[in-house]
This record gives sequence, structure tokens and C-alpha cells, in this order.
Amino acid sequence: MKASQFFVSTLKEAPADAEVVSHKLMTRAGLIKKLGAGIYNYMPMGLRVIRKVEAIVREEMNRAGAVEVTMPVVQPAEFWQETGRFEKMGPELLRIQDRHGRDFVVQPTSEEVVTDIARQELRSYKQLPKNLYQIQTKFRDERRPRFGLMRGREFIMKDAYSFDRDQAAAKASYQVMAQAYRRIFDRFGLTYRAVAADSGAIGGDLSEEFQVIAATGEDAIVYCPQSDYAANIEKAEALAPQGARPAASQPLAKTPTPGKSTCADVAQLLNVPLQTTVKSLVLATDLTDKAGEIIGSQVWLLLLRGDHDMNEIKVGKVAGLDAGFRFATLGEIEDHFGCKPGYLGPLNLLKPVKLVVDREVAVMADWICGANEADHHMTGVNWGRDLPEPGVVADLRNVVAGDRSPDGQGLLAIERGIEVGHVFYLGTKYSRAMNATFLGEDGKPAFFEMGCYGIGVTRLPAAAIEQNHDERGIIWPDAIAPFTVVLCPIGMDRSEEVRASAEKLHADLLAVGVDVILDDRGERPGAMFADWELIGVPHRVVLSDRGLKEGQVEYQHRRDTAATKVAAAEIFGFIKDRVQV
Repeated sequence: MKASQFFVSTLKEAPADAEVVSHKLMTRAGLIKKLGAGIYNYMPMGLRVIRKVEAIVREEMNRAGAVEVTMPVVQPAEFWQETGRFEKMGPELLRIQDRHGRDFVVQPTSEEVVTDIARQELRSYKQLPKNLYQIQTKFRDERRPRFGLMRGREFIMKDAYSFDRDQAAAKASYQVMAQAYRRIFDRFGLTYRAVAADSGAIGGDLSEEFQVIAATGEDAIVYCPQSDYAANIEKAEALAPQGARPAASQPLAKTPTPGKSTCADVAQLLNVPLQTTVKSLVLATDLTDKAGEIIGSQVWLLLLRGDHDMNEIKVGKVAGLDAGFRFATLGEIEDHFGCKPGYLGPLNLLKPVKLVVDREVAVMADWICGANEADHHMTGVNWGRDLPEPGVVADLRNVVAGDRSPDGQGLLAIERGIEVGHVFYLGTKYSRAMNATFLGEDGKPAFFEMGCYGIGVTRLPAAAIEQNHDERGIIWPDAIAPFTVVLCPIGMDRSEEVRASAEKLHADLLAVGVDVILDDRGERPGAMFADWELIGVPHRVVLSDRGLKEGQVEYQHRRDTAATKVAAAEIFGFIKDRVQV
């Protein structure tokens, strides 16, 4: 490829609405061009990256035994109505009607359609297992699209769906995909972690996210440097408290804390560690009649250590809160505690509440909490003496760096990541909803056991840039760079030797499969180098009249701080070895 025949379009400044590095650099490097809110043209340079991502994904999915299909972007609503998602998905699901007034959706994912394929085509256990995948355009009507391709409305995703005869077979299919994903992300050349994720209403442990490590990532990833433990912040647990609770050593007392309504302020006022305070979180669940009408509410009090934050996923697994909860209203709080938030606690309640205690608080002694009276807190609070022993104890909190790993192998660390892939066991959620069955070995109908497996094809280049960039621009890994090598001849239009040498090297590299571009645009060296550093091509060769007369060219990797002189006669082999053709 020659640059004069290609489409190279770079900008000196990023658009004003570009917030994150990847959005700024993808726009400046001419990889994408905004068409509307969360909708982008994939320009030729960016499309080359996307096609390379797709090729790696396709090769490894095929290698793992998955079979490629393509399902429509626009799908009849009737399938989504079967599972109830037509109503449940809310405004993120783009609903449209055709000229006959029939309802359709613009697909954000394809569980319904692929399940319909299975119920029509997979009739016997003898046809299982099967894994169908597609690389297809998706659309989610994000309320606030931002960050370029990181959170766009239209995007390309690889979504795969496995169908198995029973749970054991489904788990085996899941493991095949989990290993295929590791091969895929290894080939991308990015630093990533596969982390355990919450399985939601399905339950079980078969759910992993693949997170590209980046300081700008939206997700918190918890891991143990001394072991293989890794989970996202929603799923992560610390080792349960060890040993017996200390004995009470302080008297219970109501202590003035004027104007100090947070645990941090109280700890500072009383000159005690924040870890000795307990925060009160008040939730509520609605009580309904047979018709589904709300007839009342149940108020809950959760107690967490003052330096800890509530984990809503974990709270949502507590019996009684697992059907959904909300934060209590001010009226409900005052009705039960006789006090406004900021000074709440489990002592001296006006009305009973359901108490749930984090397991760290359950082993605390002499702790501090609100007194249910403005400007006052209780100090020296102890279980058994001042309060009954807690009846419901659970892990309610987010872990923090320095917690002990649940496998006992070391201390937990936390870093940021960008989710680019997810493997997930679905069970019979969709097959039951759509009555998708096959004839089992016993001759009886059985529901398919399913799994789903996604990779954000257009999100991945953005994540790669967030991880790999500097002040000059993008730094692509070889595997997904728009071009692997760029040849930069200086004065090509003035020197026959430079032109001939550049074109020969270009032809020789193409002949052995190197993805190379020759910049024959006649740009000044500074402008030419700046373009390719911004675009992020990993390997650059500079040919000049002076250098060739000395029998040398200059090679520089995008991460190198300076160029290296290489004999002109050896540069072909040098590049060939570097790019591992």
C-alpha cells in the first residue's frame, strides 16, 4: 500500500467533545469520524484495525469449534416479547415500526433470535453441542453516549451462543470458550486480566470478564499478586474475619458530636481511627398485595464499618432484599429512627427494622454509631451487652486494597480496567422462555442449556489506545496495528536512489506478507514522522539520500526514544525478523 493511494487524514487538535485519550487520538489519527451522538464512521485507517481484530477473533472461534452465522440487525419484536425483554429493556432498546405498523427492534444482542434458530434446527441430543457466533453491528440507545467508541450507541460485537444437553456439557462448552478467549486476548498483545464476575439472577460461578488494564478504565479489578485470584469489584471478596471478637472494654455513652454527620468527621473529632466507626445505611422493600399494588414497606438497617462502602450486588443477595430494594425515603427514616440521616444507629429505635450486619462489624467491639439524636453519637457500643447478637451477618462491602485474599495467599490489590469481553453461563433462561427443546437420549423433551460469549470488537481498539499511547500519539501492538511497518523516504521525488530503494523494500516486504505502507506523499520529514507517530504504526524505516550513500537506513520502533542505524543491505531481514513473518 502507498500512502498516496490510501486515505491518510490527521488533525492537530482533537474535537472539543472528546474527553478520553482514545477518543481524542482516534479522531486526530483519522481512524473515526463522528456522524451523530454515539455514531461514527469507521475511516479506512480505523477499519483496518477493526478487520484485524475480527480476523483474530474469527480464527480462534473457528479453532474452538464455533460456527459462524449472521443474524439481522433489525429483528421482529415478537421474539423479544416471548422473553419479556421487549418491555424490560427500557429505552436502551431501540424500537421501530415498519410501514404496516409491525414492531421491530434494532438488536443490541441476539439471544432471542439464536434461540429461535436452535428450537427449529436442533431437534436431537445427537446434534449437540453447538456454538453459533456472529460478528455483527449492534445498537444500544445509550442515554449519554460518550468516550468515542468506548461507549457509543452503534458498535460491532462478536456474540456467540452455546447449546448443550445438560449442565455438565454446558460447563465444558463454557471452559472451551474461556480458553479460546485467553488465546484471543493473548494474540492482541494487550495486558489484560480475566476476572470472576457476578452471575446475576442465573447464579453460579461461571461468569468471567476480560479486562484490558488501563488507568482510565471505568471498572475496578481486584486481584492477588501472590495467586491467580482475580474478580471485578462487584464479585470480589476478602478473607472472612479470623479469630474471636475482642471483649468490651469501654462503657456505652452518648457523646456530643455537633455538626459531625459523617464517620470521617466523627473519627476526627474524637481522635479515633475511622475503622472504629460504623455507618448506618437504611434501605426499604415494598410490600405488595396479590394484584401487585404497593400496600406498605419494610425498612432495613445495614451496618458497615465507617471506612467501607456498600456493594449493591452483594446486598441484593441477602434473603428478603434479593427481590429488589431501594434506599428508604426521608419520611420512612424519620418514622423509624426519629432522626434525620447523619446520626442514625441501631439503638433507641422508634419502630423495629430488619437488621443486616456486615461480617466485619459483627466482630467489632467498642464501636461508634449514630445515637438517633441530632449532633450525638454512641461510643463504646458492644454486641451482646448493648445490642442483641446480630441475627443476619453477610458480606456487604466492596473490598479495599490490602484486604486478605479469600484464598489466603496474600493481600488484595486494585487496578482499573476496561471490559472488552465476557463469557457467561445462561442456563435455561432463554430456552424456557421460548420453549426451545430437543429430544434427549431418553426420548423426552429437554430445554437447551445455554452460554453466551461477547467481545466488543470496536471497543477493543479504544481500550488498546487507553493502554498504549504517549504524548505523540497511539502505540499499536503489532497484531492490530493499521499497518505494521511504515517506510518514510526523505526526498523521494528528488533522489532516484531513495525512490528505487524504498519501492524495492516495499515490494520485498509485501511479498513475504508484511503489512507495510510506503509514504510517497512527498511530505516534509517532520510532518511525515508526526503523522505516523500519531497513527501509531509500530515499526518505521527512514531512507535518505545521505544514509543510503553511507549504506545505512534508520529503524525506530514506536516505543524507542531514538533511531537505530541498520545496514541498507540487511534491513529486509531485520524487519522480517522483527515482525515475525
